[in-house]
Formats: sequence, structure tokens, C-alpha cells
Amino acid sequence: MKKAIVIGATGMVGTQLVKQLINNVEYSEIVILVRHTTGIINPKLKEQLVNFDFPETWSKYVTGDVLFSTLGTTIAQAKTKDEQYKVDFTYQFNVAKMAAGNGVSKYVLVSSAGANQNSKAFYPRMKGELEVSVQKLPFNIICILRPSLLVGNRMNTRLGEKIGFLILTGLNKTGLFKRYKPIHAAIVAKAMIKAEEEKKSSIYTLDEIFKLAE
Repeated sequence: MKKAIVIGATGMVGTQLVKQLINNVEYSEIVILVRHTTGIINPKLKEQLVNFDFPETWSKYVTGDVLFSTLGTTIAQAKTKDEQYKVDFTYQFNVAKMAAGNGVSKYVLVSSAGANQNSKAFYPRMKGELEVSVQKLPFNIICILRPSLLVGNRMNTRLGEKIGFLILTGLNKTGLFKRYKPIHAAIVAKAMIKAEEEKKSSIYTLDEIFKLAE
């Protein structure tokens, strides 16, 4: 029986991931670090309300077999690039560093298609920097998933994502931008759990995520 730690549990992928972990017989305990309560009550679920700015107050909770990292925000919600960077990079890296230091052996990260630390664009560069940084941490296995635009139920509706979904769907039908085909959050969550079962570190592209979740 495995113990999982999840950050980003209130997000689109995180919500699906927690549901699937609860229903997965291989997991006996799921610890979620959240800024706001999920409202989910289950014997396997241990919800910890935390302030990610103060690691010393939540470091004791970051112990287990695997860390699933799905935390993220948008520039619209964060208001500034500095605030978005703090959530998407700093918070995630700090939790990963804490987990590695506490002996967590496996790490599964949701990154983004096009992630590249050398990109001139802010978002893919930020995601790329996170990938490079966490791969230097002493986990036994590190799995990184690079999905494209996520679809599914989200607490906060994002107009830009709706428009992007319609555009990409239309282009996909013509055979263009297959690399950025929209993917449902539940599929990404399933692929994360499957990735944890693998015996080696891997970076999964969009097509590989679909295949992994089959």
C-alpha cells in the first residue's frame, strides 16, 4: 500500500487525480497540501491547509512514496509574472525539494507542451526551468508529463482556454497543431498514476500521455 502526496489538488488535473487515487486500491493514504479546503471527506484522504510561503510549517507532511505535482495558475489569476512564477515554479520546486529531502522516492510532475528553459516566451521558459531544476533533485524516479491545453471541469472558468480549445480543435481537424491537441484532465491524471508505476524516469509528450492512459 502506497502513500501519495498531492499539490494542486483543487485544480483541474489535481481534482481528477485525487478522485482516482481514492478509488485506487494500491493507495492507502493521500495527503493533499492545499490553500483552501476541497470539501472532500474520505478515510484515505488527509487534507492539510498550508501557506506555501512558510515551508517550515508544512514540511512534516511531505513524506510518503510519491509526490504528484499539479500546482499552477494563470497570469490572469496571478496578476503579475512574478506572482505566477512563485506559484508555478517556486512553490512546486520547494515542495519537490522538501519531498526529496524527506526520502520520497518518486516524483510525477505535470508540465506543459513546449516547455523549454531557453524559450523567449515566459510560460514555456518557466515550465522548462522547473523541469531542469527538479531533475537535479535526488529522487529515484522522476516522471514529467507535457500535456497541451487541458479540458474538463474547473472551479474558475477561463475564457482564454475556451477560445483556445475551439481554435485548436478546429485546427486539429485539418491536421494542424496535433502536438497541441486538447486533452481531458482525467486522462492526464490517469497517466500520472500509470507513470508512477513505471520503473524509470521519463518525459512524456502529448501522444505518449494518451497512450500511457489507455
